[in-house]
Amino acid sequence: MPRKSTVAKARQAKREGKAPTTQAGEFVHEEIEHVREGKHGARSAKQAIAIGLSKARRAGVKVPAKAKKGGSKRTAAKRSTAKRTTPKRSTAKRATPKRTSRARSLATTRALKREGKRAASKGALSRQARSAARARGQKTHAPKTSKRPVRRTRSTAKRTSRSKRAS
Repeated sequence: MPRKSTVAKARQAKREGKAPTTQAGEFVHEEIEHVREGKHGARSAKQAIAIGLSKARRAGVKVPAKAKKGGSKRTAAKRSTAKRTTPKRSTAKRATPKRTSRARSLATTRALKREGKRAASKGALSRQARSAARARGQKTHAPKTSKRPVRRTRSTAKRTSRSKRAS
């Protein structure tokens, strides 16, 4: 169960017109705090983030599901027709909430408690952020190069003249 302050911050972000991912960020922060405090562990930074996003979805934040790579036009067409034919069901607001299995809930809690705290370390989160940025695309997150023109010094001028003579 997320803290009231976390839910309040997410609602505030929504009122300000921020993106759903920004709203969910509060839940992710809270989850990372839980791992650091030792409330439970996480196998990786990705898992800690996933738990936070899951809590955000349960709280009503409309976080989009991870986009799947690839897939042909045919499968996309099948998905769109399936969406049109099946009636819409809201998982967040059911008339009779689905009762969670106590045994399963305890099992997941115990499994998380056995995991370590390293997943929420600065290094682990930094690695996760870098790999996620790399996966999004090289062009948007390429290392910045200096925009100054390259100066030709005497040593570089000598090297270029030698290479021209050799060929």
